[in-house]
Amino acid sequence: MGRVAELAGVSVRTLHHYDEIGLVRPSARTGGRYRAYSAADVERLREVLAYRRLGFGLREVAELVGDPAVDAVAHLRRLRALVVERRERADAMVAAIDWELAARAKGLTVTPEEQLGMLGARLYDAIGGAYTATRRTDPRIADRIWSALGNARTVLNVGAGTGSYEPTDRVVVAVEPSAVMRAQRPAGAAPCVAAAAESLPFEDGAFDAAMAVSTVHHWGDPLAGLRELRRVARRVVVLTFDTDEPDWPSRFWLTRDYLPEFAGVLAGFPSLAGMAEAIGARAEPVPVPWDCADGLFEAYWRRPAAYLEEPVRRAMSVWTRVGPEAERRAVQGLRADLDSGRWAERNGGLAELTAVDLGLRLLVT
Repeated sequence: MGRVAELAGVSVRTLHHYDEIGLVRPSARTGGRYRAYSAADVERLREVLAYRRLGFGLREVAELVGDPAVDAVAHLRRLRALVVERRERADAMVAAIDWELAARAKGLTVTPEEQLGMLGARLYDAIGGAYTATRRTDPRIADRIWSALGNARTVLNVGAGTGSYEPTDRVVVAVEPSAVMRAQRPAGAAPCVAAAAESLPFEDGAFDAAMAVSTVHHWGDPLAGLRELRRVARRVVVLTFDTDEPDWPSRFWLTRDYLPEFAGVLAGFPSLAGMAEAIGARAEPVPVPWDCADGLFEAYWRRPAAYLEEPVRRAMSVWTRVGPEAERRAVQGLRADLDSGRWAERNGGLAELTAVDLGLRLLVT
């Protein structure tokens, strides 16, 4: 027990307490008949300590590690997703601190409202809290998704958020790890399970179809999550983003001229070909209509002034990921070019288009 405590960075007293409450009991025996930890005990202890360090209470930890349907790999995937979410919250806190430091360095007054509103611990939730304001179902994109579902009667919506694009004429079960998102789901929405894409708590082939809309880039392990969708459903429909083209950031004037940091946001994101291969899917382009009702990042390609509006940007995770300096520079540059007419000179041809291909792709198995 002393050696295990040393390796785990906890006290022997903690291990004794875990033993007493039945959380982790050493089940092996030494030559001298002393109780010791088997490999399985150590694995369980690792899971217990990981969940504890993520802030879970002992009762919650006992329920998590005591689930007989979840094996070690599933626990690792769940832990990874939780750590990624924690990292994103930490990134948001850094962004909030940097914003206030920059403001104070310029001698600007930071109001009490701004101090509380930009508090790092709340910033990540504030991003999610903005979704219902601009992130709505666009009927044309919805038609593509629902048609791809075919005759599926039972549908799993993974990374469901607040419920956009969930069909109303089928039996739907939603999966969403964010409590902020789950709290914003409207009354009468499909039942929602708190879980990560990489570790879905469902049996093989439990659903006719699984869908995931504009969420894969938020997953800790996109390929593992996609394979999970394929495991639990006979058909998979995923709306995602194509980064296979060498010069893909230049497809959109916003990333080409004002926000080159966008490329870094998707650094390490799997290729479209890799994602399609992982689930045996074909890829179809999904053009973005000029009046897209869903306020996704590319939605306002013909309405550039929308990107100057704070509520619009807050519903797009990209802006938080690139940081306040990049956001401020992009907004200032776009505002100046709109005022001077430079944006219209460079992008005047867009006014004649009703929809454009900006890299959205539908993967359909």
